[in-house]
Amino acid sequence: MTLVTSLKQLLTGQLARPGGATAKGWPGLVENYRSWLPVDDDTPVVSLLEGNTPLLRSPALEKRIGRGVRVFLKVDGLNPTGSFKDRGMTVAISKAKQSGATAVICASTGNTSAAAAAYARRGGLRAFAVIPDGYVAKGKLAQALLYGAEVLAIQGNFDQALALTQDLAERYPVTLVNSINPYRLQGQKTAAFEVIDVLGDAPDWLCIPMGNAGNISAYWMGFQEYRNAGLSKTLPVMWGFQASGSAPLVLGHAVANPTTVATAIRIGKPANREKAVAVRKESGGRFASVSDGEILAAYRVLAREEGVFCEPASAASVAGMLRHASEIPAEAQVVCVLTGNGLKDPTTALDHDYANFHRNLAPEPDAVAQVMGL
Repeated sequence: MTLVTSLKQLLTGQLARPGGATAKGWPGLVENYRSWLPVDDDTPVVSLLEGNTPLLRSPALEKRIGRGVRVFLKVDGLNPTGSFKDRGMTVAISKAKQSGATAVICASTGNTSAAAAAYARRGGLRAFAVIPDGYVAKGKLAQALLYGAEVLAIQGNFDQALALTQDLAERYPVTLVNSINPYRLQGQKTAAFEVIDVLGDAPDWLCIPMGNAGNISAYWMGFQEYRNAGLSKTLPVMWGFQASGSAPLVLGHAVANPTTVATAIRIGKPANREKAVAVRKESGGRFASVSDGEILAAYRVLAREEGVFCEPASAASVAGMLRHASEIPAEAQVVCVLTGNGLKDPTTALDHDYANFHRNLAPEPDAVAQVMGL
């Protein structure tokens, strides 16, 4: 694609415009980036108007790092079901419906099941979600159930759930919609497009949480495609962060019993491992781990200093950036990906932030004012 062609397509609306939305409003991810996605005129697009999420500048994090570093937060928790999974699911479900599928299945730590259920029901398909019993945040479980998915809780972890789901998809007429489905990553790459549409080029660093490692691969795909089309000049250094108790990509081997407060990335055997390792090598990036304490500290900073309530797994990107802040070049642009909404996991907020929750107060002005410090 030549630069002239790119400009012509931008003017005629065939490529995304900076900022994404048109005079008629945001048309949804597939329609806005149609020429970049594996869809055609016969694809029945199943959409909840996902995408076009904020790229929010973070003065609080910039102040912590200093040296003129600019920090942006890609707030993908503002997608329709509250996570980045909606980006991939709109494409995966649309293609499943086009193929004649009547049911879809996924293994999930929570977000995938919510997105799969919502988009499947939107498209008139049945949805099945296999989850590790007792290891899915209540908000995510509630979503999948209310959307009408058949939720199958197994006595095992996510990796066992995914293996079971793959087996079921091979044996029975159900379409697998985990991130090993290539259409998922095609949809998720659009987040990279949106970042460039706003910044005008790729950031210097992209910090992202890693669980099954599909999203880091999708972002890299998107950055490469825009550069190859002449819509950006550079590629970012890709930093992937995992919780220290669930860090198979950092350790270089599977983790049999992963543990972390960040349930969305509690995965011991990432299905997209090879893709993620290739991204690290090609981008000159790194994988690193952060403790649960660091994750929760970043989680609080985002909420209390930026007004952004993300789920704990999302905060791993910020925790990792802060741990490695000295390695960020002066005046660099850094984007931290916040993958999910904090309302997905309210239990964590309640379990770890009771200091400012004052209970059993008398319904009297003087008593309340005293607690308020007035």
